[in-house]
Amino acid sequence: MDCYLGVDFGTSGARAIALDPNQAIQAQVSLSFDGIAPAGNLAECWKTTLFELMARLPAPVRSHLRGMAINGTSSTVLLCDRGGQPITEPLLYNDDRGKQVLAHVAEIAPPGHTVLSATSSLAKFLWWRQHLHQFGDAHYFLHQADWLAALLHGQFGISDYHNSLKLGYDIGSLRYPDWLDLPLLPTVVNPGTAIAPILPHLADQFHIPHDCVIHAGTTDSIAAFLASQATTPGDAVTSLGSTLVLKLLSRVRIDHPHYGIYSHRLGDFWLVGGASNTGGAVLNHFFSTQELLDLSARISPETESPLEYYPLLNPGERFPINDPALPPKLEPRPRDRVKFLHGLLQSIARIEMHGYHLLESLGATPLTQILTAGGGAQNPTWTAIRAHQCCVPVHSARQTEAAFGTALLTLPSSHRAHNEGMIR
Repeated sequence: MDCYLGVDFGTSGARAIALDPNQAIQAQVSLSFDGIAPAGNLAECWKTTLFELMARLPAPVRSHLRGMAINGTSSTVLLCDRGGQPITEPLLYNDDRGKQVLAHVAEIAPPGHTVLSATSSLAKFLWWRQHLHQFGDAHYFLHQADWLAALLHGQFGISDYHNSLKLGYDIGSLRYPDWLDLPLLPTVVNPGTAIAPILPHLADQFHIPHDCVIHAGTTDSIAAFLASQATTPGDAVTSLGSTLVLKLLSRVRIDHPHYGIYSHRLGDFWLVGGASNTGGAVLNHFFSTQELLDLSARISPETESPLEYYPLLNPGERFPINDPALPPKLEPRPRDRVKFLHGLLQSIARIEMHGYHLLESLGATPLTQILTAGGGAQNPTWTAIRAHQCCVPVHSARQTEAAFGTALLTLPSSHRAHNEGMIR
């Protein structure tokens, strides 16, 4: 049976998932970056990891691969020479040396644009142009996913509009804006676009069909949203990890830098998002994993807690309240730890509801259901509390693996018709 491969490059390792045309998982493998390549050679580490993942796939899966795509961390970038070889170490998604050139970014970019961040792809590009003496040797500026895919198909200089958002690419008109007149920038295509077949020598090395097509990829967070199978405007995904991240599929684009809200394009729709500093990190500060399970089971989700907290570990919040000095509110703290946990869970759910209401008030498509990802998705009591607060159905996402969502980009259109409005 034909197989379609998605590869997810995260912060500490990579995972590959192969699907059949019916989206059933046929194989999955993962690797940590630890010990893969010598320190100071990150790009080689990624390359080695990619090829090792492919080698570890079962032979029957490799022999039936028809498509592949890769996601990477947003704003992780490389400068490469004419042959596609990195001329310096990559800059990671959280590298903020671009703060040194933010004044220059502000001179060329419109006010409130997503590139006005020390970690944006554009800020990193401009920092390299000002500070890297080898910059004159560069021929391509690429994102992590762009470069890894090019290792497979051989056509360097191609990106997708998810990765290119923080480079300044205009996702509304699908072109570079007039104010972005710089060399080395990649050609941008839709995520999932078929680029070229896998290079013949790699097909032979890994016993992959020569007509296996490499597709344009996406970012890790968008891939995780695609994996959730949220496909209808009004569907949302709440990630309950160390922080609280909301993503709402909308027919209307919303960008509001005051709250850190911006939109990714998903085909005909828009993925509108915001992130709060509250979340699981606060819960883990006060409770062990076992305590969270045991105490949650003693909470009645239908009963309102009288406690109103704003659970933060440190001062500062941006969404749904923009106040860099907002203090944590964790008092009064009852001696009964069940009551304390109840107050925390309900308060975080209240912040989640406030966030979705804010997105709607700014014009986003009204919320109809929430799919949950992250560790908090495994807490049924919290799920019930959240459903009561938000007044919409709340379910665990069918899938949360970014590699799964990336594999969906490579499926034939007849097998992803329900996603077609989002990823074409």
